[in-house]
Amino acid sequence: MTMDTLQILIAMIVYMAAVIAIGIVFAKKANKNSENYYLGGRSLGPWVTAMSAEASDMSGWLLMGLPGVAYWCGLADAVWTAIGLAIGTYLNWLIVSKRLRRYSIRANNAITLPEFFSNRFREKKKVILTIAALFILVFFTVYAASCFVTCGKLFSTLFGLDYKIMMFIGAAFVLLYTILGGFLAESASDFMQAIVMIIALSVIVTISTISAGGISAVIENAQAIPGFLDFFGLATPLTDDNGVQLVTNGTALFGDATPYGWLTIASMMAWGLGYFGMPQVLLRFMAIRKEKELKLSRRIAMIWVVISLAVAVFIGIIGRQLFPTETSLITKSGAESIFIHLSTSFLPPLLAGFVMAGILAATISSSDSYLLIAASAFAKNIFQGVVKKNATDKQVMIVTRITLLTIAIIAMLFALDENSVIFNIVSFAWAGFGATFGPLMLFSLFWKRTTRAGAVAGMIGGAGMVFLWKLVISELGGVFAIYELLPAFIFSSICIIIASLLTKKPSKEIEEDFEAVKNGVAEITNI
Repeated sequence: MTMDTLQILIAMIVYMAAVIAIGIVFAKKANKNSENYYLGGRSLGPWVTAMSAEASDMSGWLLMGLPGVAYWCGLADAVWTAIGLAIGTYLNWLIVSKRLRRYSIRANNAITLPEFFSNRFREKKKVILTIAALFILVFFTVYAASCFVTCGKLFSTLFGLDYKIMMFIGAAFVLLYTILGGFLAESASDFMQAIVMIIALSVIVTISTISAGGISAVIENAQAIPGFLDFFGLATPLTDDNGVQLVTNGTALFGDATPYGWLTIASMMAWGLGYFGMPQVLLRFMAIRKEKELKLSRRIAMIWVVISLAVAVFIGIIGRQLFPTETSLITKSGAESIFIHLSTSFLPPLLAGFVMAGILAATISSSDSYLLIAASAFAKNIFQGVVKKNATDKQVMIVTRITLLTIAIIAMLFALDENSVIFNIVSFAWAGFGATFGPLMLFSLFWKRTTRAGAVAGMIGGAGMVFLWKLVISELGGVFAIYELLPAFIFSSICIIIASLLTKKPSKEIEEDFEAVKNGVAEITNI
């Protein structure tokens, strides 16, 4: 190990020690009871709520996946995705946050998303709760796998060690941290990690732009590549049979730009729809200490999101000028390491280590959320809600830890392929959550006529369409090659409307709950 590598490692160890310390500090309070462990006792302040929501949302995808897309094929895919995410973030904070916090209290003080849906419809047979919990287990396992892939790529790129070993070490660290501190520790560290992430992005984009000769030089280089800087066109790297971009005389080869129509733009902007069903964000709305503080949280979140997304996209554009033919970058999967190459190339080793901690921060802030929510879906909702209704808090906590370990192991198996593209893994899980829970969340909060049957139909229809569109229909190509979230979200909404109108309208008690929440009343009701 060289001295430079050693300094990077030391910086990252210091960072990881700080994260573990946070877990230890909050461990006692978090383990007091399951409400504290899963929702922090609804005690989050506006800054922590906003920053932790966005850090857990963006994950390593922000620092590796999004720059990688921009590096590989230019502006269009990355920027339209970013615009969709920014709009989705704003609308979610604006129209969902206040009513969800209020309704989650009204619905017998629900502390998980499946519990909220179940209590919202006052179901006695926990069908909604079970289905929601199972889908959370499936999609968050996939999500956790994307985070472990990020860990493996980060450490193997930095230290030249085996990807699988590095992925296992990263996963073990995340698992240990999540078991220690629960939601409070996760939210507190996510606040710190959100700060680390935006500093890391800002430092790298500034240093890289200077090294590239300024913004004008970056733009001039990008304009020379067909479609690379177009909003309505896509660059097309020419590759060999192994997916490696062809290089001639030190120049990376591109074909003609691919047209980028309005249907494709709508497809990429549909990423924003995912926010309405994203548990790791929605739980922050439920956990804030005061409803009126959500307005400040929204402003903080939007500033962070807009800056972070814009900088992440620009980093990919800069990277294409500075490292156009770097062997380890000129595949679709390898392109996701551009942030690492920029950091290690232009920063002193110790500082690069702290910037690399930004990737680790993004990964930890998301994977701990995913693992914790998935574990709560089984332990709190299925084990205590269905299997053993008289389970004690202590038993629930034990089952939670066993579930955490099981999910982590399955996610590690999914992450064994080092050629996995983080962007693709995240996009599938994002579509799964967005279509399964997004329409149901909106209809539950804003349409009084929504019924229990509509809720079940919407979840199954949305999730089923994600799999069907991704694995079967999209293979037809053409107009069918759009992002699966868009058609699945629409189909789920249709299922909710039709099933609700074909079944008996909600009971008087359910309608009273709806009207009370609509009018600003949030007293707990016994279900």
